[in-house]
Amino acid sequence: MEIYYNKIIESLVVIILFVASRILINKFINKTILDKVVQKSRSQLIRKSINFISLLMCLTLLMIIWGVKQSEVAVFVGSVLTIVGVAFFAQWSLLSNITSSIIIFFGHPVKIGDAVSIMETKDYEIRGVVLNIGLFFTKIKLNDTDDEITMPNNIFILKTVRKINPQSDAPQRNTNINQEIV
Repeated sequence: MEIYYNKIIESLVVIILFVASRILINKFINKTILDKVVQKSRSQLIRKSINFISLLMCLTLLMIIWGVKQSEVAVFVGSVLTIVGVAFFAQWSLLSNITSSIIIFFGHPVKIGDAVSIMETKDYEIRGVVLNIGLFFTKIKLNDTDDEITMPNNIFILKTVRKINPQSDAPQRNTNINQEIV
């Protein structure tokens, strides 16, 4: 029984840390949601994805504590890291879009409702308003027409995106107060 006593205490510590980290991560996600205009369904997907990753880490630690062979854990962790690697580097991958969605959620300055200009080539840009940022695609309503385009998130994150300030595109007025009126 003494042998299991240490394992039980270590397992309880891991579980307590898992619960505490989940609470902190969910508070951080809620703060991010308040800072950006995010659809409820999208925030739930982000929350589920991050909670799933932290659950996998917790289970891996518990398996190590209870004596699962390290080689078996290494194969499992290697497989997960391979999938994540494909998600980061394979542009054709659906995992790449999901990973890009998480990056846009936490790190991109563009949010729903922002006017943007996306540089396609040196002489061509897409101008519009961001309607939705989903798990796989970003939907943009074009300024010149009432058309909507959907752009994969992994492409959106690679393009040069300029957030347009509504006043910056307005015609400039002469504000020189020293000008004499004749």
